[in-house]
Amino acid sequence: MTPFCSTTGWIERGENGGDLSQLSIARQMGMDLSFESLVAKYGEDNARYLWDELCNTTKNYSQLTFIEMGVEPDESFEQRTREAAVQRGWKFEKVEGDLSLIQRLVDGVWDEKEFLVVPPGWRVVAKYDEGIVTTEEAKP
Repeated sequence: MTPFCSTTGWIERGENGGDLSQLSIARQMGMDLSFESLVAKYGEDNARYLWDELCNTTKNYSQLTFIEMGVEPDESFEQRTREAAVQRGWKFEKVEGDLSLIQRLVDGVWDEKEFLVVPPGWRVVAKYDEGIVTTEEAKP
């Protein structure tokens, strides 16, 4: 089973996503509604089905993993994650994160194995193999 993960950034910004929450897939699909909101809108039987299928996004998890990124001001974020795992009856794990990809992005060290660099006048297109996407020169 895949662990549910948490980082300092997720904890600081909360589950609501802040100013960008309206752009989230969960918001656009109605997956961020409370059970009570679903009952009011669709009735209890339909709400239960919708909640189980769409909104109960942690139903298949049994572990909460805290990813330590090295930017935490203290142990409070790890502790909050531990407490959340205990409240859910889940296993807790702490792993070390890595900011090196972000550093390479900022520094302009763009190895084609890690980054898709799109030159001026080119565009991103689907690639129907293991590459998923590629670039091609845009046609006027």
